[in-house]
Amino acid sequence: MSVGGWQSILVLGGIRSGKSDYAESLVTGDPVVRYVATGAADPADAEWLARIEKHRARRPADWQTDEVTGDPGRLIETISSARADETLLVDDLGGWVAALLDPARQPADDRATIAELTAAVRSCPARLVLVSPEVGLALVPSTPVGRAFADALGLTNQLLAEVSDTVVLVVAGQPVQLKSTGPAATATVTSGDPGEPTEPTEPKQTATVTGPEPGEPTGPEPPAAANGSNTAAQITAGMTLPMPAERTRTAGVARLGRLDLPGAGFGALENVIGFAAGTQDEASPRPWDQVQVVLIHGDHDGGVAAGDSPQDSARRADQAGAGDGALARLAATAGAVVDVVAAPGAAPIEHRPALTAAEVDSALATGWEVAQRAGRAGVAAIVIAACGAGAAGAAAAVVAATTGAEPAALLGRVPAAGGKVDDAAWMSRCAAVRDALHRTRRGTHGAREVLAEYAGGDIAVATGVLLGATANRIPVLLDGPVGVAAALVSRDLAGQARHWCLLPDHGRQPTVRHAADVLGLTPLLDLRLDLGEGATALAALPLLRSALTLADTLGEHPTFAEPEPAGPGPAAAGPAAADPVR
Repeated sequence: MSVGGWQSILVLGGIRSGKSDYAESLVTGDPVVRYVATGAADPADAEWLARIEKHRARRPADWQTDEVTGDPGRLIETISSARADETLLVDDLGGWVAALLDPARQPADDRATIAELTAAVRSCPARLVLVSPEVGLALVPSTPVGRAFADALGLTNQLLAEVSDTVVLVVAGQPVQLKSTGPAATATVTSGDPGEPTEPTEPKQTATVTGPEPGEPTGPEPPAAANGSNTAAQITAGMTLPMPAERTRTAGVARLGRLDLPGAGFGALENVIGFAAGTQDEASPRPWDQVQVVLIHGDHDGGVAAGDSPQDSARRADQAGAGDGALARLAATAGAVVDVVAAPGAAPIEHRPALTAAEVDSALATGWEVAQRAGRAGVAAIVIAACGAGAAGAAAAVVAATTGAEPAALLGRVPAAGGKVDDAAWMSRCAAVRDALHRTRRGTHGAREVLAEYAGGDIAVATGVLLGATANRIPVLLDGPVGVAAALVSRDLAGQARHWCLLPDHGRQPTVRHAADVLGLTPLLDLRLDLGEGATALAALPLLRSALTLADTLGEHPTFAEPEPAGPGPAAAGPAAADPVR
């Protein structure tokens, strides 16, 4: 079996299951591989030393080996400091948990250390393969030490499975895919001798929705709308969409080290260049010349809109449509086009669902079609923005429902006229979100249910835009609570969507900060602007374009220039030919 489209993968398996062989087969051929060993060598155990030596002997000679035995913090530091142009293979987490439980480091907060490892994996820029024993299929150990090991390793596996793109369970040499955000694949592995690597067969990939061929801007047809029109694709849970080209992203970042720059490099903007390289499948990506801002206007009733005015949100939408206001002026400066999209209003979520099922389908279809039009027009990037009353409160409800976060920690202060803060409005928003979560505590929380119960039309339309943009291989710049809430919902419909998202800034909004952390999106900047959704992304756009332009147009430093071949002439014939007298 071969899997594709992953940035991080967790490979589980029992003893002698073939999990290490399978993990090694995933990274064979990668340009820079670091094998991170966690098992400590015991000089008194000859059989264990022989196993370690066998593992070393079968690794390619160009792999680097890092020993991180003894101190659990060393693995966390290794993953946190990994570079985007390398691949890390960690084998295995059983050794790490053994070091974690070592009596010499007790008492210690082991759960906190496991959480630190999870955070490091979530934010790791490198390709990451984690190998771990599966202990959930065995009997409960009969000793306290054994039970502590099983509990700690089981918790570690659960948390890492949550943040990893793909999870594979290897049983008797046969890998079974448990979770995937990449293309679905089926194939078999022929198991070799114990301890010997096996070669994976070519995968047979299947996709329900695919992006356009190179040079073709059109993507799949929009999903069926509420009017029942027949279309070729449906937005359903588990739909398979394209992934950015990971190897090209890595090559794009690696290429920056060869450019003729007077300083140390691009700093945090390396991330935007790698992102653009992967989404364009070009190691030297082009600047985004044609950018479309999708401003979604849909109001919310009830407590989530406390402190907001529907009349003011309508005025903002009209301003943008007429080319006036902060968003439209920033768009004009950046050469972007603003498309104002109307979304259905949402009912008070503390009392009943925000939308009906039919309204959810219609809003998703609307967003999908917006992205389809952008693809046909050759749009290079989309900025998602929103201006509805209650949008921030509804987005906080979606994030709380999908991540389990406390609503009060997600809802930011509510600004009022004259630079004041409306604390009463903030309390009303908190109460509305908590009441909505309590009302639905016994219900299901699939993507469509989340959109219906809490999201409203604006977040549902934004979700459709994200999915449609992914299908058309168009990167999306998120800016504000509505965009990140839609990204969380999109993740549960098609895990590939979040890999097409870039977060220029968090805007100091707690909802955005938390959702970005869950999605694994690192903000590029900290401008501390608060000009409305979409405005910060547009303010940052010229800087992002400048970085892409430099990366695309600068030549290599002379150090890396190829030496010119010697031309024909007398000197090439040697000393005797240079002196005709001889």
